[in-house]
Amino acid sequence: MPLDTDPNQLQELQQLVRELTSRVYRIERAIGIEPPPVTAQAQSPPQPPPSEPSPTPRGPSAEARPMPHIPLRPVFKPSAEPGTNLESRIGSHWLNRIGIAAVLIGVSYFLKFAFDNNWIGATGRVTIGLLAGIAVVVWSERFRSRGYKIFSYSLKAVGIGDLYLSLWAAFQVYSLIPSGAAFVAMLAVTIATAIMALSQDAEILAAFALAGGFTTPVLLSTGQNKELQLFSYLVLLDMATLVLVALKPWRRLLLLSYVGTLLLYIGWYASFYSQTQLRLTLGFATLFFAIFAIAPLVASKPDNETALFSTLPLFLAFVNAGVYFLQVYAMYEEINRTAMAWFALGLAAAYIFLSRQAGARYSDPAARQTLHFLHLALAIGFITIAIPIRLDAHWITIGWFVEAAVLLWVADRIHSDFLNAFAVGALALGVARLLFIDNFYSTQLILNARMATHAVAIAVLAVMAWYASKRNDETGRNATAAAIVGLNLLALIALSREVTDYYAQQMASVRPRPGQWNRSDWLSLRSVEIARDFTYSALWMAYGAMLMVVGFWRRSAFVRWQALFLIAATIVKVFVYDVSQLDRGYRIVSFIVLGVLLLAISFVYQRDWLQLGERRKSAEGESAKA
Repeated sequence: MPLDTDPNQLQELQQLVRELTSRVYRIERAIGIEPPPVTAQAQSPPQPPPSEPSPTPRGPSAEARPMPHIPLRPVFKPSAEPGTNLESRIGSHWLNRIGIAAVLIGVSYFLKFAFDNNWIGATGRVTIGLLAGIAVVVWSERFRSRGYKIFSYSLKAVGIGDLYLSLWAAFQVYSLIPSGAAFVAMLAVTIATAIMALSQDAEILAAFALAGGFTTPVLLSTGQNKELQLFSYLVLLDMATLVLVALKPWRRLLLLSYVGTLLLYIGWYASFYSQTQLRLTLGFATLFFAIFAIAPLVASKPDNETALFSTLPLFLAFVNAGVYFLQVYAMYEEINRTAMAWFALGLAAAYIFLSRQAGARYSDPAARQTLHFLHLALAIGFITIAIPIRLDAHWITIGWFVEAAVLLWVADRIHSDFLNAFAVGALALGVARLLFIDNFYSTQLILNARMATHAVAIAVLAVMAWYASKRNDETGRNATAAAIVGLNLLALIALSREVTDYYAQQMASVRPRPGQWNRSDWLSLRSVEIARDFTYSALWMAYGAMLMVVGFWRRSAFVRWQALFLIAATIVKVFVYDVSQLDRGYRIVSFIVLGVLLLAISFVYQRDWLQLGERRKSAEGESAKA
């Protein structure tokens, strides 16, 4: 019976369609798929009813069956490029490149065979190379349009390389064209490759363009000094790179451009530089430096920034600063060292200015802060370098101490741990030079250059302790303790060196000439040595007593512990060394003075003037209550 003549069967089918539509709707909602938009002609699907209807069954096919539970699974997008595993990468990348290399080798063998048999002349060889290069580049576009980008870029590399080599052969090997024409032709290849890179949004093509651009001067070199032409070309190439990285997030091009520029500069400098070219060379070196110094400020940020992309401009800025300074230093070091010191200070001022420009370029607080600190660190580094260039001897040490004090003051004003770290570094440089490098000689006791330098170091350490004590945190307390220990050690070392110098002069006055020694001379030297050793003990005991007094006065257990350690070292010296080396009189005085000092300190602790016992009992009581 036809459907249109049976109203019951038609109603049953309509009910079944509504039920299936309702179930599909619920499934789509459960897995998060929006239903497609409904056209004007299509009937709107019914909303899911609050309770599923139970149609009257007419047969087994019309029975309502429960829908099985469909678990939610993540949706994976297939990779757009081959290379998701090692096998695919080998097949799609490495076999591709090996195949291209094999074809090129085979063709080169054929061409060499043809050239050796004079089948093809010089003009024909160059023409074949140029046409083959252009054909390969054009042919590669066919693969790119079909989605084989990697294979297409490989073919373009072959074609572009063939064009450069053909032009090189036309100029260097066969002398078919002049150098100017070869340069213009190679420049045209470089520009065309760069245009392809921009139009296809392909960083690899931009890298090909830069590689060809920096290879051009090498291919066209005639062994003559053409500084102006070479460096002018490099400046234009570096400026083009700067434009590319400003338009596209291709930060790796900066490294390629910098390495190419540096290698060509070093090659020219080693072969042709002389002092008569100082101004021109310095001008171009400054231009190169300026281009790469501002690169981190103008480079575009990639959408998916990796560690390489984020650190590459910063690494380049650091290397650029160091290389530029070494370039200028190599040219000026023998001419004017004072000018080099001012040059270093000028670089420091430039990087301070750049550190303030980072905020206008970077919206990301982390990137802005990193770039700011990098420029600030370079500025401080150049100030530190300027000090030993301009000053001599112990003035270098004093200069570093003054720099540390200024950095501590600025760090306290702006609350910068970064500057505090550099202050500690400058202070460490000064202390290391003071203890191990500076060689002082003075005939005057106490009031001499060495004591003055030690006094500056002690003052800076005192300033560091004072600023650190205001922090009221663990770092501040540790810095305060380290500074106090350091200033006490420096003071003790300074006084001990004064004792050494004083008795060295005494020994020099009684030491006879070689070959004229006698017993009385030996006894005189021995008495001076005994007096020196006794003075060491007396100095250490006096300094320990002074520290103990300060510790009691300031109620500082930390200072008192330093006094105890110093007194312990003195005790060891008196009982181990002085007993065997000093004369009876000095030995008696050493033991009496040491004993009186120890008794006095013991008496103070027994009287408990600081109420240490009450504090201990109080602490024990609180612990028992707890």
